[in-house]
Amino acid sequence: MTLSELREQKVVIDDNEREKQHQEDLQRIRGFRLIDDDFMNACFDGYIEGTELLLRIILNKQDIHVKKVTTQRTMKNLLGRDICLDIDAADDSGMEYNIEVQRSDKGADKKRARYHSSILDAHLLRPKEDFSKLPETFVIFITENDVLGENEPIYIIDRQITNIGKPFDDGEHIIYVNGSDKNVSTELGKLMHDFFCTSPDDMHYSELANKVRYFKEDEKGVASMCKVLEDMRNESAKKADEQRLITDIRNVMESFGVSIEKAMESLKIPVEQQGMYANLINKQ
Repeated sequence: MTLSELREQKVVIDDNEREKQHQEDLQRIRGFRLIDDDFMNACFDGYIEGTELLLRIILNKQDIHVKKVTTQRTMKNLLGRDICLDIDAADDSGMEYNIEVQRSDKGADKKRARYHSSILDAHLLRPKEDFSKLPETFVIFITENDVLGENEPIYIIDRQITNIGKPFDDGEHIIYVNGSDKNVSTELGKLMHDFFCTSPDDMHYSELANKVRYFKEDEKGVASMCKVLEDMRNESAKKADEQRLITDIRNVMESFGVSIEKAMESLKIPVEQQGMYANLINKQ
């Protein structure tokens, strides 16, 4: 076989692999639901109407008017762990909302809700600003299962002065929505039903169905979801490569009793990347 024929054969194999991957992506998109992180992020990013629907039903307040909404917003903690908010929203009265969807019970740990609330607070006051300016905040977990185990459709957690049984009224609210309760006789049950639908035709709320239909059936919407999946694969491959290199650095350090710097130098890691790898190793 000539070199030219080998190249042509490789092109055909590459094209076949790409097409196979594309068909797998399309199949995966058809199975997506709003309870699935990546799909929810795509559907709600910048989507004020859908976020208003969500908050009005969960909080039972029809006068909520969202002014901004983003997904996957990272909030830095210089002294500890960063967080990434699934949905970050604010309304026109100044209230702040963090909505998280969690299929894993572990991902909805009570102390995670507490931590999200604290980091949210830390980002809402400017230096020297009076504490009274801290806005009311809501951290809302929508969970696949009844993680609190009391068979309630929703759990609303507010601080109180326990010895006299009165609310503390500090403006912090944590809410768990039980996604397993899909009682369609209630607005919240209909909402949870919609969160677990794969087909927009089966959904109750047009605000959600229209957005789901766009990403599952519209050519541009499907293409953007395929791009999301491709980016996820690339990011996963990048992290796997980074982890392999971290393992190599550690092995050199342990085998030869050298510093991180010497190990990276021996592995010919570019100088501009050495700081990043040193930080990753120190954090693990």
